[in-house]
Amino acid sequence: LRNTFYAFAKHLESVGDLPAAISCFEKSETHRMEVPRLLLDIPHELEAYVTKSTDGALWKWWASYLESAGEMEAAVHFYEKCKAHQAHVRVLCYCGRLQEANVVALQSGDKSACFHLARQYETMEMPMDAIKFYSKATCFTNAIRLAKDLHMDNELMNLALQGTKEDMTDVARYFEGALMHDKAVLLYHKGGAVAKALDLSFRTKQFSALQSMAGDLDETTDPELLVKCSEFFQEHEQFDKAIDMLVIAKKYLEALELCMQHHITITDDLAERMTLEKQDLASENEFRIQVLERLAEICEAQGSYHLATKKFTQAGSRTKAMKALLKSGDMERIVFFANVSRQRELYVMAANWLQQQDWRKDAEIMKNIITYYTKAKALDSLAGFYDSCAQVEIDDYQNYDKALKALTEAFKCLTKAKLKNVSTQESQATFIKQRINIVEKFIDAKRAYEQDHNEGISAMQLLLDEPDLETAVRAGDVYGFMIEHMARQENFKQAFSLMQEMRQRDASVNMAYFVNMATIERIHHSLGIPLGRGMGGEEMGDGEEIADEVDDEVDVELDGHAYA
Repeated sequence: LRNTFYAFAKHLESVGDLPAAISCFEKSETHRMEVPRLLLDIPHELEAYVTKSTDGALWKWWASYLESAGEMEAAVHFYEKCKAHQAHVRVLCYCGRLQEANVVALQSGDKSACFHLARQYETMEMPMDAIKFYSKATCFTNAIRLAKDLHMDNELMNLALQGTKEDMTDVARYFEGALMHDKAVLLYHKGGAVAKALDLSFRTKQFSALQSMAGDLDETTDPELLVKCSEFFQEHEQFDKAIDMLVIAKKYLEALELCMQHHITITDDLAERMTLEKQDLASENEFRIQVLERLAEICEAQGSYHLATKKFTQAGSRTKAMKALLKSGDMERIVFFANVSRQRELYVMAANWLQQQDWRKDAEIMKNIITYYTKAKALDSLAGFYDSCAQVEIDDYQNYDKALKALTEAFKCLTKAKLKNVSTQESQATFIKQRINIVEKFIDAKRAYEQDHNEGISAMQLLLDEPDLETAVRAGDVYGFMIEHMARQENFKQAFSLMQEMRQRDASVNMAYFVNMATIERIHHSLGIPLGRGMGGEEMGDGEEIADEVDDEVDVELDGHAYA
């Protein structure tokens, strides 16, 4: 429709129907240019049309027309009416009405109006007012130029801080030349010229400024300046900041030594900042490994074992990593690290450490020990572990059947092992075989007892004559078995005789550990012998406690132990 109205308006204009043409120009939204053109030769009608209109753009055109015609007062009226502040101020300045222009610029806050007024004041050599309005126009470069010419130092500082970084460094150079070093350092810093700020701070000993700048330093800063900053912080015993400066300067080894000397704890974040990426060049990788190993050593010395393990691993020193991890006592991580590393030495280290834990009550730990020694092919160590298992079964549980199985496995491992000293290996295997034979005799005697008591007891008595009995079977277990049998047969004299023989063999023996306390009491009561010192406890109460303890221990079995 707009094109239709415009074409119709042109037709009406051609036939002289101006009011109708104006109406159609308005409907086509081309009246801002077409109506002034149409009525330009009829000024009074054009003025009446503009005055009647509410269109700001038309008012502004009319104001410009009046200004070009020299009708300044009318132009001011319409510029004000359409809020064309810059043009309004310009005309007021042309008319010399600076005070009114000042009011319009301040009230409107229009930057272009303020700039024009500032230029006017500068032309009229009124620098204070010019600076004021340049500032309001945010043209700080012009304001700074005037302030520098007038040496308005206080105003310069405020203007520079509001300006661009270029403005700040420009004013900083001015203050440096004027020997106002504190202001120069601040502006250099704010303007992004940190290296220049640091250099000037050191040259003029502006140490307080160094404190505030430390947080803004980065890898782009000159390393020499960073080292100077570090030295400054060291002198003032601010070692955290000194280390930070050295790290930024990539002086990692120096930073680590500072951590060590002044007991500064290395955090995860600090450690990561000192961890370099892998490089293609061997020389660069050598430095990376050197830094990582030193970092790990200090972490280990500080008790940060997990962090030390991580850094040793990144340096490729898995053995050192495992040693650090073992110190942490974190069994879950130790097992995990051994499993993922798959190195013989680490398997052995993990297994050795696990042996120091309570593997007797945790079948999973025992399983890991056996697995690690097996994977590491450390059969001599595995034999030693099976030997320990056998001794635990004997000492803690009096379970000679399981002890025999463990000793048998130990013998198998030792015969398969390839030790450098063959004679030592053979002697150890012979010793274990000897112990196996003694344990088998004890087990056979117990089984014979189930068929024929006398035969079993005879076998027990023969076993006591074995010269190396105590290397495999505790004499107390043999005596205890025989004493319990005699008590059940009510042969109390023979039972007491065996008790005396047992004490003669070992004066420090705790009778109640091998013989039920109730049995001991029954023997003494039947023979009328008072229960005294050496009879399983110094006093009756102690004996009862020991007996209870022994009963509890005998009833416990180490479930889940597998030696096959």
